Amino acid sequence: MADDTTGEIKETLQQEAEAYQDGSDQPLLGYATTASVYLALAGAGLLAARRYRGRGATAAAAADVGPWDLLLMGLTTHKLSRLVAKDPVTSPLRAFFTRFKGVSAPSELAEEVRGQGGRRAVGELITCPFCTAQWVATAYAFGLVFAPGVTRGAGAVFSAVAVSDWLQLAYVRLQKAQE
Repeated sequence: MADDTTGEIKETLQQEAEAYQDGSDQPLLGYATTASVYLALAGAGLLAARRYRGRGATAAAAADVGPWDLLLMGLTTHKLSRLVAKDPVTSPLRAFFTRFKGVSAPSELAEEVRGQGGRRAVGELITCPFCTAQWVATAYAFGLVFAPGVTRGAGAVFSAVAVSDWLQLAYVRLQKAQE
C-alpha cells in the first residue's frame, strides 16, 4: 500500500512540475536538490554553532553582528559573489557547468549555462552573483561564529577590493567624460 501511495505522490509531483515548466527546460529537481543541500549545510552549521557557543562566552560574543560587521559582510558578499560568478580567474570552477560567450563587463565574463538537471541548476547558481550571494553571506555568518578574527580580516580584504573596483570604474568614467 505504501508503494502505491509513493507512486501516486511521485506521479502528482511530476505532473505539477510539467505544468509549471510549460515546455521550458527549468531543472526543478536540480533546484530542489540545490536548495536541500543549502538547507542541510545551514542546519548542520547551526547545530555546530549551538554546540560551539555552549563552550563559552567568546563564541557567544563572536556571534554578535554590529553595524560595521554588517557593512563588511555586505561588501564582502558583493565582491566574493561576483568573483565566483563572473571573474575570468574563477572560470575553471564554472567550466563544467558553462560555455564561454565573451566579456560582459570590465573583468567579467559572459557565460551560458549548459547541461540539464542538477548540472544546469548548479551552473545557474554559480553564474548568478545574486544567487551565489546567499551562500557567501551564510558562510560569512558562520565564519563570524567560528573564526571571527580571520573572517573579519578576509572580509576587510574583499571589501577593500570591492571599493577599489568601484573607484576604478568611476575613474574610467570620469576620464571618458572629459574627452
